[in-house]
Amino acid sequence: MTEFAVITHLFVSMVFLERNVHSANLVNLTGMKITVGITDDQSLFVKSLTLLINSFEHFTVVLQATNGEQLLEELAKTEPKPDLLLMDVNMPEKDGIEAARIIRDLYPQCKIVALSVRDDDTTVINMFKSGCSAYLLKDVNPDELERALNEVYTTGLYNGDASNINYRRLLKSVETAPQITDREKEFLLLAGSDLTYKQIATRMHLSPRTIDGYREALFEKLNVQSRVGMILEAVRRQLISIN
Repeated sequence: MTEFAVITHLFVSMVFLERNVHSANLVNLTGMKITVGITDDQSLFVKSLTLLINSFEHFTVVLQATNGEQLLEELAKTEPKPDLLLMDVNMPEKDGIEAARIIRDLYPQCKIVALSVRDDDTTVINMFKSGCSAYLLKDVNPDELERALNEVYTTGLYNGDASNINYRRLLKSVETAPQITDREKEFLLLAGSDLTYKQIATRMHLSPRTIDGYREALFEKLNVQSRVGMILEAVRRQLISIN
């Protein structure tokens, strides 16, 4: 889905929610809501996403920005800081990776959720290395967005693979924690880098077929379906660290 299509889809969807948002916002003012900041260089997308998030029961948008530099300026003068920051990856001035790294160091209390049209492993992993707690695509279902925001706020991490677990694998899994070998752990560490699987094979002095075997074995042991999901689950289980 193109970015224009995503924006249009959100905007049309928001028209049907708008009549309920005013009363929802009145409720927001009377209780302790989870506060959210949004940064994206598409103004229409920011407005539509703000409308959507303000319709969620426990959330309210308190900050908007159109690039990483403006986000940092707004954060410096916003008190209290937003609990969550929804951030695009590709932005002018400062991109999401650079902005996330700065926010991680200056405002560690702000949890970052990337929202992008890009889904390549390198970009996703680099965002997590910069301090991101979740990575979502812009055509995400509103229900999953709300679930992700809740999970990031309560646990500090959201792994989208958890919503798409292959349940045959899950039913085959045992109650105890999976046994990860030293070589598999070495593979996990390298998989959390920018290296391709072919480069990982060279680094480990193994054939690409053997690396494929490690990957499939870990997909099954960790109940995931993607490289990013594998890395996030390994981090959650404290098998590796990618920061």
